[in-house]
Amino acid sequence: MTVDEQLLYEARVRTRQAVIAAAAGVLLIVGVAIQLGGVHAKVNEQTIGLITQDKRFAHDVIGSAVEALGSFALAATLGFLFRITRARNPGLRPAFIGPVAIAGGVLSGLSSVVYFVAYGLKAHQFVTHGSQTYEQANKLLTSPTLVIPQLLGFLGVLLLAIGFVLTAMNAMRVGLLTRFMGYLGIFAGVLVIITLVPIPIVECYWLLALAYLLSGRWPTGVPLAWRTGRAEVLVSSQALRDQRMKAGGAGPGWPKWGRPVPAPKPAPETEIETETVASETVGSPAPRTRSATPKRKRKRRR
Repeated sequence: MTVDEQLLYEARVRTRQAVIAAAAGVLLIVGVAIQLGGVHAKVNEQTIGLITQDKRFAHDVIGSAVEALGSFALAATLGFLFRITRARNPGLRPAFIGPVAIAGGVLSGLSSVVYFVAYGLKAHQFVTHGSQTYEQANKLLTSPTLVIPQLLGFLGVLLLAIGFVLTAMNAMRVGLLTRFMGYLGIFAGVLVIITLVPIPIVECYWLLALAYLLSGRWPTGVPLAWRTGRAEVLVSSQALRDQRMKAGGAGPGWPKWGRPVPAPKPAPETEIETETVASETVGSPAPRTRSATPKRKRKRRR
């Protein structure tokens, strides 16, 4: 595919990808918010956890389904970003970053739904059958129908985090993402596997910002690589300011932040009033000063 064909393809699908990225950010945060609602067990104990899970089955299934849709949209966004990154750098290695990100998003989303459905069924079985003992709860929770989805979910999260970090880093290197967006994407990818807060705020913010960038309304302008179809070296803010100063004919009165310092106004001409003094005329005697004038003696009055 030539550069012109690549740019035409990106222009054709950019709006759709912006919608997908925005949907990913919204769905991820909404899915987690739904799961945070409802009743929760106040004690970390298996029997109480199963009884509580039977009450909040709908919250977890609906929330995990919404979150899975967000994971699918995130996988599609990372796959698109990797494809256009590789188009600008055909020698990008490793070449399986995009498939890894897609597989991680799909696997983590599906395994989450399967796990919560299986967990809810086990919880309902615990509540409606048996004597509700610790042995029964432990047997239900260690069954393969719950362990296998958990392991697949851990693998999916790991693959998604790796794909997230590498995709954001390489997109920044070819100039598709600004430094802020690139480093923020790397940080968001790390937070996929190291969860600091239950709500994925950073991931949601990055996806919404990427959607805004794809829409072409980025405040400082779309990066140059989006317009040229080639890898472009990112220019720092200081270098951009220097370029603006050079383009504007910067002189010694230009400070570092790129605004010209107004030249000092010339001082207004002062009118010097000249007086004709007798001492300034040629041949006139020097004027007497008070110190040179002899003191007159005052006559005493009797």
